[in-house]
Amino acid sequence: MPPPPVRSVSGTDVLRSDHRQIRRLDRVILRCCACLEGGRDVPLSDLDRIALVISEFLDSVHYAREEDSYFACVASYGGLNEEIRRFMIEHEFGRRVARNISRHLREWRSGKDSREPVARFMRTYHVYLEDHLAKEDAFFDEAERNVLAPEEEAEMHEQFRSAMAGAMTAEEMVREIEFLEGRPWCAGRL
Repeated sequence: MPPPPVRSVSGTDVLRSDHRQIRRLDRVILRCCACLEGGRDVPLSDLDRIALVISEFLDSVHYAREEDSYFACVASYGGLNEEIRRFMIEHEFGRRVARNISRHLREWRSGKDSREPVARFMRTYHVYLEDHLAKEDAFFDEAERNVLAPEEEAEMHEQFRSAMAGAMTAEEMVREIEFLEGRPWCAGRL
């Protein structure tokens, strides 16, 4: 009996893999919120790393993959356009929350006690991610099942591999998340 055909990695697979790593970051964000809200310290350098992963990977890489390639390809078929519009609005909401985290971190580094707004906006970002990723995962299932052809999926995968020169790679994001997960405040060793 011949082996089953090997399915090539698709654009949807890449986005799902991103989501798995983003969920790990989300758990880090949640632990960070618990520490800050509980009056425990989290080094500003670690908070900066969280903000960096949000801006360099989520915004510059993941959202770009979705907005510039994936959503555009799905929308070209005329279906799921309302869902895509909602995701674009949600992405903009996430960007605004992330900018607020970064702004309050700058203020904190400048000497202003910004623990509360940093924790509040990180908590907001966590709630956003939890809801947004669940809806996008369902959208990926629908698009993969009913809209995208395997050839388009393979083409998107190749686009994703070549389009992100200069941006944080998934491997760099994973290293940053692993570093943060090992920090005493995150690993529960305080």
